[in-house]
Amino acid sequence: MKIVIINGSPRNNGATAKILKCFAEKLSSMNEAETEYINISELDIRPCIGCMSCYKNGKCCIDDDGDRISQKIGEADGLIIGTPTYASNVSGQLKQLIDRGHFVIEQLLTDKYTVCVATGVNYGNKDAANVLDKLFRYSGGYVSGRITENIPFNGDPLDDSIRQRIGITAFKLYNDIKKKKTHPFQKIYHKIIFSFGIRPFVIKQGKSYRGVTEKWKSMGINI
Repeated sequence: MKIVIINGSPRNNGATAKILKCFAEKLSSMNEAETEYINISELDIRPCIGCMSCYKNGKCCIDDDGDRISQKIGEADGLIIGTPTYASNVSGQLKQLIDRGHFVIEQLLTDKYTVCVATGVNYGNKDAANVLDKLFRYSGGYVSGRITENIPFNGDPLDDSIRQRIGITAFKLYNDIKKKKTHPFQKIYHKIIFSFGIRPFVIKQGKSYRGVTEKWKSMGINI
């Protein structure tokens, strides 16, 4: 199984990164699990310019790491995204990937298993985690777990308690992928969102969204 881990922090060795690296270590010790760890700060991802060409052509008009990361996510079985909390939301760098990443409309995470990590110095990290949870579910994925932590700036997040929680969450993600767990309530939730919101909207757009409908057909999504 292939699991992509994305550090959405501008800091490669901050609290978020340390938690994500612990996830990578736990998963790498499990049979069949292959992880790819990505620091978003090292990528060239320019802001979305709102041209909508991706919906029509199935590809972003900007040639940088944005589409390449989407392809890696599309080929993976699982995804872990971590972010620090800025204004009760995800980091700006991560938001640029989300805006460019073909997530919700193109159903990038269909039947993939996900975990979110959100760190911060106050309780806004739960709001940031909710942003990622909603993104995962709307994009066709299953949420296997989440980690939210209040950590002082430059504090060490890896005490025994969080290491234990990381281990439990990593195993749950691994087990969900291996057993192809369906998470029935999440499946029903997504079906409602997709059937009554996303799909009718895309079909109504006609040829201007043909890149999306062609992508759905290639993924076996019923149009």
